[in-house]
Amino acid sequence: MDIQTRKIEFIQEFLKIQSEELISRLESVLKNKELDFKPFTIEEFNARVDKSLEDSKNERITESTVLRSEMEKWL
Repeated sequence: MDIQTRKIEFIQEFLKIQSEELISRLESVLKNKELDFKPFTIEEFNARVDKSLEDSKNERITESTVLRSEMEKWL
């Protein structure tokens, strides 16, 4: 898919959004207000991996189908 097609599809999806909060968040991303990404240290990365493994063992997870269903409600 070329960039122009992706832009058109993005705009079409954007026009369906009913949440003012979500629109505000997208505006912030476009203005680079929320793009302050910093790489993890190796310690932070390992701690996140350990927590994820613990969450999985203790069944503190959300199935992807459930998550998708929840995300559709955000729009």
